[in-house]
Amino acid sequence: MDILNFIFQLGVVFAIFSFLWFLIHLGILILTGNRRKSIGETYLIKFVRYFFLVDVTVLFCYGLNDYSLALDKTVIAGLVLFTYFLGKLQNAQLRTNLFSIKANAGFEFVNNMKPVFNFKAESLVIGASIALFVFLIFYPEYSENPISTWFYESIVDIEDTPVFGFIFKVIGFFFMLSIILKVVNSVMTLIVGKSLNQQNDDNSDDDYDNYEEVK
Repeated sequence: MDILNFIFQLGVVFAIFSFLWFLIHLGILILTGNRRKSIGETYLIKFVRYFFLVDVTVLFCYGLNDYSLALDKTVIAGLVLFTYFLGKLQNAQLRTNLFSIKANAGFEFVNNMKPVFNFKAESLVIGASIALFVFLIFYPEYSENPISTWFYESIVDIEDTPVFGFIFKVIGFFFMLSIILKVVNSVMTLIVGKSLNQQNDDNSDDDYDNYEEVK
């Protein structure tokens, strides 16, 4: 139960951090005139985002001005972060593929809306973020800086507000369920070679085949 509570807390942290980063990114778009960014600019901004997300996650594992080792929390946080980053990578690939399919189908105007995506750059940013997390586990004192501390305190303040706090807690609950489902799918894939979704698809196909035979 403690593990689930901590994953739930991380879900709330990630949700509020994403909200705060959205406001920051909106300000960047206003200042830059919403022009299309290059690959370098896109992944520099993404690395900065992941940098502070990792930083804030470490702060929630240890707490401000408290560097006592919390091995159980750091291991769980590392797995959650990796799962979160991997999900972001898969979603970015999916969006890019969908835009490519629409463009090939004759909807050429969608090329202007196609998100910037580079698999190598995305993987490099994720790898660097995980490496940063490992470094901060051993040297948590470097996780404290004015920006990360502001994120940490803002997240705590928003979480404590009656309305917004409840909304983000609901998001955190579904985040926890999503992480559990992904972990279960990963374990099932390692054990039987198929995820739960693939097994359900196979069962559906079997039912359909049986129906066809009866018919």
